[in-house]
Amino acid sequence: MGFEKVKLMVGFDQREAIAYHVFCQSVIERASLPVQILPLAIHSLSAYQEAHEDGSNHFVYTRFLCPSLMDYSGWVIYADGDMVCLADIAELWALRNPSKAVMVVKHDYKTKAAVKYFGNKNRDYPRKNWSSLILWNCGHPDNRMLTPDLVSKSTGDFLHRFKWLDDAVIGELPVNWNWLASEYPPDPRAKLIHYTLGTPCLEDYRNCEMAEQWHQAFKRTLEGMGG
Repeated sequence: MGFEKVKLMVGFDQREAIAYHVFCQSVIERASLPVQILPLAIHSLSAYQEAHEDGSNHFVYTRFLCPSLMDYSGWVIYADGDMVCLADIAELWALRNPSKAVMVVKHDYKTKAAVKYFGNKNRDYPRKNWSSLILWNCGHPDNRMLTPDLVSKSTGDFLHRFKWLDDAVIGELPVNWNWLASEYPPDPRAKLIHYTLGTPCLEDYRNCEMAEQWHQAFKRTLEGMGG
Protein backbone atom coordinates (compact mmCIF):
# COMPACT_ATOMS: atom_id res chain seq x y z
CA MET A 1 0.00 0.00 0.00
CA GLY A 2 1.46 3.33 -1.08
CA PHE A 3 1.38 6.72 0.57
CA GLU A 4 -1.84 8.67 0.55
CA LYS A 5 -1.15 12.04 -1.07
CA VAL A 6 -2.97 15.28 -1.65
CA LYS A 7 -3.29 16.36 -5.28
CA LEU A 8 -3.32 20.12 -5.79
CA MET A 9 -3.59 22.23 -8.94
CA VAL A 10 -2.78 25.93 -8.53
CA GLY A 11 -3.54 28.82 -10.87
CA PHE A 12 -0.36 30.40 -12.24
CA ASP A 13 0.05 33.87 -13.77
CA GLN A 14 3.58 35.02 -14.60
CA ARG A 15 2.68 38.61 -13.62
CA GLU A 16 2.50 37.51 -9.99
CA ALA A 17 4.60 34.34 -10.10
CA ILE A 18 5.90 34.93 -6.58
CA ALA A 19 2.33 34.56 -5.29
CA TYR A 20 2.22 31.00 -6.68
CA HIS A 21 5.48 30.05 -4.96
CA VAL A 22 4.48 31.60 -1.64
CA PHE A 23 1.19 29.73 -1.68
CA CYS A 24 2.94 26.44 -2.41
CA GLN A 25 5.41 27.13 0.40
CA SER A 26 2.57 27.79 2.83
CA VAL A 27 0.90 24.51 1.85
CA ILE A 28 4.02 22.34 1.99
CA GLU A 29 5.29 23.58 5.34
CA ARG A 30 2.05 22.65 7.13
CA ALA A 31 1.06 19.49 5.27
CA SER A 32 0.91 16.20 7.16
CA LEU A 33 0.59 14.25 3.87
CA PRO A 34 2.74 14.41 0.73
CA VAL A 35 1.37 17.05 -1.67
CA GLN A 36 1.57 16.65 -5.45
CA ILE A 37 1.38 20.17 -6.92
CA LEU A 38 0.68 21.03 -10.57
CA PRO A 39 0.81 24.66 -11.75
CA LEU A 40 -1.94 25.56 -14.20
CA ALA A 41 0.26 27.58 -16.56
CA ILE A 42 -1.60 28.43 -19.76
CA HIS A 43 1.46 28.02 -22.03
CA SER A 44 1.91 24.38 -20.98
CA LEU A 45 -1.67 23.30 -21.73
CA SER A 46 -1.20 22.46 -25.40
CA ALA A 47 -4.48 20.54 -25.70
CA TYR A 48 -6.44 23.67 -24.74
CA GLN A 49 -7.01 26.70 -26.97
CA GLU A 50 -7.92 29.80 -24.96
CA ALA A 51 -10.72 31.57 -26.85
CA HIS A 52 -11.92 33.87 -24.08
CA GLU A 53 -11.00 37.52 -24.19
CA ASP A 54 -12.17 38.41 -20.69
CA GLY A 55 -10.62 37.49 -17.39
CA SER A 56 -8.46 39.21 -14.82
CA ASN A 57 -5.75 36.52 -14.77
CA HIS A 58 -4.43 33.63 -16.84
CA PHE A 59 -6.21 30.89 -14.89
CA VAL A 60 -9.75 32.23 -15.05
CA TYR A 61 -10.81 29.33 -17.29
CA THR A 62 -8.04 26.75 -16.98
CA ARG A 63 -9.33 25.68 -13.54
CA PHE A 64 -12.15 23.89 -15.36
CA LEU A 65 -9.60 21.63 -17.06
CA CYS A 66 -8.87 19.86 -13.76
CA PRO A 67 -11.12 16.84 -14.44
CA SER A 68 -9.61 16.28 -17.91
CA LEU A 69 -6.07 16.74 -16.58
CA MET A 70 -6.87 14.01 -14.06
CA ASP A 71 -8.25 11.75 -16.81
CA TYR A 72 -11.66 12.03 -15.15
CA SER A 73 -10.52 9.96 -12.20
CA GLY A 74 -9.95 10.60 -8.50
CA TRP A 75 -9.92 13.88 -6.62
CA VAL A 76 -7.91 17.07 -6.85
CA ILE A 77 -7.98 20.43 -5.10
CA TYR A 78 -7.94 23.52 -7.31
CA ALA A 79 -6.81 26.81 -5.72
CA ASP A 80 -6.19 30.29 -7.12
CA GLY A 81 -2.55 31.32 -6.84
CA ASP A 82 -3.31 34.43 -4.77
CA MET A 83 -3.77 32.59 -1.50
CA VAL A 84 -1.86 31.59 1.59
CA CYS A 85 -2.56 28.41 3.57
CA LEU A 86 -2.50 28.60 7.38
CA ALA A 87 -3.57 25.03 8.17
CA ASP A 88 -2.85 21.44 7.17
CA ILE A 89 -4.14 20.93 3.61
CA ALA A 90 -4.88 17.33 4.60
CA GLU A 91 -7.79 18.69 6.67
CA LEU A 92 -9.35 20.06 3.48
CA TRP A 93 -8.57 16.85 1.60
CA ALA A 94 -10.40 14.87 4.29
CA LEU A 95 -13.66 16.72 3.52
CA ARG A 96 -14.15 14.87 0.20
CA ASN A 97 -17.73 13.64 -0.21
CA PRO A 98 -18.10 11.07 -3.01
CA SER A 99 -21.76 12.03 -3.53
CA LYS A 100 -20.70 15.51 -4.74
CA ALA A 101 -19.25 16.53 -8.10
CA VAL A 102 -17.53 19.57 -6.61
CA MET A 103 -17.18 21.08 -3.16
CA VAL A 104 -16.76 24.83 -2.70
CA VAL A 105 -17.17 27.64 -0.21
CA LYS A 106 -20.56 29.11 -1.09
CA HIS A 107 -19.82 32.82 -0.71
CA ASP A 108 -22.77 35.23 -0.63
CA TYR A 109 -21.49 38.79 -0.51
CA LYS A 110 -21.27 42.14 -2.29
CA THR A 111 -17.78 43.37 -3.02
CA LYS A 112 -16.37 46.40 -1.23
CA ALA A 113 -14.21 47.44 -4.20
CA ALA A 114 -15.22 48.42 -7.74
CA VAL A 115 -11.66 47.83 -9.00
CA LYS A 116 -9.14 45.09 -8.14
CA TYR A 117 -5.58 44.16 -9.13
CA PHE A 118 -4.16 45.33 -12.49
CA GLY A 119 -7.06 47.80 -12.73
CA ASN A 120 -9.65 45.12 -13.51
CA LYS A 121 -13.30 45.87 -12.87
CA ASN A 122 -14.62 43.95 -9.88
CA ARG A 123 -18.27 43.33 -10.56
CA ASP A 124 -20.77 41.45 -8.45
CA TYR A 125 -22.46 38.34 -9.80
CA PRO A 126 -24.15 35.21 -8.40
CA ARG A 127 -21.79 32.65 -6.87
CA LYS A 128 -18.85 35.05 -7.01
CA ASN A 129 -15.63 33.36 -5.88
CA TRP A 130 -17.20 29.91 -5.57
CA SER A 131 -14.76 28.66 -8.21
CA SER A 132 -11.62 30.12 -6.58
CA LEU A 133 -11.21 26.98 -4.45
CA ILE A 134 -12.69 23.72 -5.70
CA LEU A 135 -12.47 20.22 -4.32
CA TRP A 136 -13.01 18.34 -7.59
CA ASN A 137 -14.48 14.86 -7.77
CA CYS A 138 -12.96 14.26 -11.19
CA GLY A 139 -14.52 10.84 -11.55
CA HIS A 140 -18.07 12.11 -11.06
CA PRO A 141 -20.04 11.43 -14.27
CA ASP A 142 -21.37 15.00 -14.43
CA ASN A 143 -17.82 16.33 -14.80
CA ARG A 144 -17.00 14.23 -17.86
CA MET A 145 -18.57 16.87 -20.10
CA LEU A 146 -15.78 19.31 -19.18
CA THR A 147 -13.58 18.62 -22.18
CA PRO A 148 -10.92 21.17 -23.19
CA ASP A 149 -13.06 22.05 -26.22
CA LEU A 150 -16.17 22.68 -24.13
CA VAL A 151 -14.24 24.81 -21.63
CA SER A 152 -12.80 26.85 -24.48
CA LYS A 153 -16.23 27.52 -25.95
CA SER A 154 -18.23 28.04 -22.73
CA THR A 155 -19.03 31.37 -21.14
CA GLY A 156 -17.77 32.49 -17.76
CA ASP A 157 -21.36 32.55 -16.57
CA PHE A 158 -21.79 28.86 -17.41
CA LEU A 159 -18.51 27.73 -15.88
CA HIS A 160 -18.04 29.88 -12.78
CA ARG A 161 -21.64 29.37 -11.67
CA PHE A 162 -21.36 25.58 -12.18
CA LYS A 163 -24.35 25.53 -14.49
CA TRP A 164 -23.50 22.08 -15.86
CA LEU A 165 -24.30 20.68 -12.40
CA ASP A 166 -27.46 20.19 -10.42
CA ASP A 167 -27.27 22.15 -7.16
CA ALA A 168 -27.61 18.89 -5.22
CA VAL A 169 -24.12 17.77 -6.29
CA ILE A 170 -22.41 21.05 -5.36
CA GLY A 171 -21.11 20.38 -1.86
CA GLU A 172 -20.32 23.08 0.69
CA LEU A 173 -16.98 23.70 2.41
CA PRO A 174 -16.45 25.75 5.60
CA VAL A 175 -15.87 29.43 4.82
CA ASN A 176 -12.56 29.48 6.70
CA TRP A 177 -11.09 27.44 3.81
CA ASN A 178 -11.54 30.40 1.45
CA TRP A 179 -11.48 33.53 3.61
CA LEU A 180 -11.65 36.64 1.43
CA ALA A 181 -9.16 39.21 2.72
CA SER A 182 -10.44 42.80 2.70
CA GLU A 183 -13.93 41.56 1.77
CA TYR A 184 -14.46 39.72 5.05
CA PRO A 185 -13.18 41.10 8.38
CA PRO A 186 -9.82 39.78 9.62
CA ASP A 187 -10.28 36.44 11.40
CA PRO A 188 -7.54 34.43 13.12
CA ARG A 189 -9.58 31.26 12.51
CA ALA A 190 -9.07 31.48 8.73
CA LYS A 191 -7.35 28.36 7.41
CA LEU A 192 -6.79 29.67 3.91
CA ILE A 193 -6.69 33.38 3.07
CA HIS A 194 -7.65 34.46 -0.44
CA TYR A 195 -6.37 37.89 -1.50
CA THR A 196 -9.07 38.24 -4.12
CA LEU A 197 -8.68 42.01 -4.56
CA GLY A 198 -4.90 41.85 -4.89
CA THR A 199 -2.03 39.79 -3.49
CA PRO A 200 0.35 41.60 -1.10
CA CYS A 201 3.15 41.06 -3.63
CA LEU A 202 1.54 43.92 -5.60
CA GLU A 203 2.40 47.42 -4.42
CA ASP A 204 -1.21 48.62 -4.13
CA TYR A 205 -2.08 45.70 -1.82
CA ARG A 206 1.14 45.42 0.17
CA ASN A 207 -0.62 46.51 3.37
CA CYS A 208 -4.10 45.12 2.79
CA GLU A 209 -6.00 43.39 5.57
CA MET A 210 -4.36 40.13 6.66
CA ALA A 211 -1.29 40.92 4.55
CA GLU A 212 1.04 40.04 7.42
CA GLN A 213 0.29 36.33 7.04
CA TRP A 214 1.32 36.52 3.37
CA HIS A 215 4.51 38.47 4.11
CA GLN A 216 5.51 35.91 6.76
CA ALA A 217 5.10 33.09 4.22
CA PHE A 218 7.03 35.14 1.66
CA LYS A 219 9.89 35.56 4.13
CA ARG A 220 10.01 31.80 4.77
CA THR A 221 10.05 31.18 1.02
CA LEU A 222 13.08 33.45 0.62
CA GLU A 223 14.89 31.86 3.57
CA GLY A 224 15.27 28.70 1.57
CA MET A 225 16.97 30.70 -1.18
CA GLY A 226 19.37 32.51 1.11
CA GLY A 227 17.22 35.65 0.90
